[in-house]
Amino acid sequence: MKPIVAISLTASVVLVLSACEIFKPENKMSFFVTSAGSGKGADLGGLAGADKHCQSLAESVGAGGKTWHAYLSATGVSARDRIGGGPWQNAKGVVVASNVDQLHGGNNLNKQTALSEKGEIVNGRGDTPNMHDMLTGSTPDGRAVSDGGDSTCSNWTTSGTGAAMLGHHDRLGLRDDEASRSWNSSHLSRPSKDGASPGCSQVALQGTGGNGLYYCFAVVGSSSY
Repeated sequence: MKPIVAISLTASVVLVLSACEIFKPENKMSFFVTSAGSGKGADLGGLAGADKHCQSLAESVGAGGKTWHAYLSATGVSARDRIGGGPWQNAKGVVVASNVDQLHGGNNLNKQTALSEKGEIVNGRGDTPNMHDMLTGSTPDGRAVSDGGDSTCSNWTTSGTGAAMLGHHDRLGLRDDEASRSWNSSHLSRPSKDGASPGCSQVALQGTGGNGLYYCFAVVGSSSY
């Protein structure tokens, strides 16, 4: 093969690959559960660090063209006000909620639909290990908890002493009651049974059926944050 022909073929291949990249279908996912947490319990680097992690995971699967926020409340900030107006769909295209009111009412969020950014089912109750506890710091209607105690592990900045409000992505718990079925406000984290690991630590979160995971939403529609 003459050199000029080889060069032409190489250029053609490059052009074809570039065109494929340009016209690659957009990932329409707008909701997922993080496939991994920070590895430091509930210390997510604050809301900014949690949002950055959501954005990074979304980018890893071709959905980085949207603005992503973690579904987390903090002092003076409610999770429901951080995620836009909806609708939101998972990696398989299944809509989990059409708007904020439905999200905090009769949503379609459960183990089969609360998928990771990779489109994978996240371990729940009955699986080993159980990882159904999601960090939220929120009340059932998605607002910051206002009872005076810590429910956000110092606004997601510590893996030490404190507590985080957790939800169950699989809607299952120890009892068949509203709290156990809550996706965003089931119970607080707590120290390990031996007291060696404080309530915001990775070990403590794993001990109650979690792994420091949380929900990420693309900010679609209007948002007040």
